[in-house]
Amino acid sequence: MNAPAHGPDPRRPEPVLITGAEPSLDDQLAARKRKYVIMMVCRIPCLVLAGLTYHTWWLAMTFLVISVPLPWIAVLIANDRPPRKSENPNRYARDAKQIEPANHQVIDG
Repeated sequence: MNAPAHGPDPRRPEPVLITGAEPSLDDQLAARKRKYVIMMVCRIPCLVLAGLTYHTWWLAMTFLVISVPLPWIAVLIANDRPPRKSENPNRYARDAKQIEPANHQVIDG
């Protein structure tokens, strides 16, 4: 019987990531786009609420003050890549000592 066409088999566990590699650039870009969209979608209700509460001036101003810096913050977050890892790789260091001692005993025959 073939696997279902609607997705992976739910009984199989997800693969485990065993490397220290960073996410791909496409994955990083997708995550940054998602953050940008979420922040800009949060701005729309603030502007609508400011328009609906214009009779209470302090509440309308609060919503406006919250909504004004959101595009600037969203752009800063969307353009910021995660910092690169500064790890020192474990490299093989050759031992510079000689394999045998320099003084050899000579056997005369």
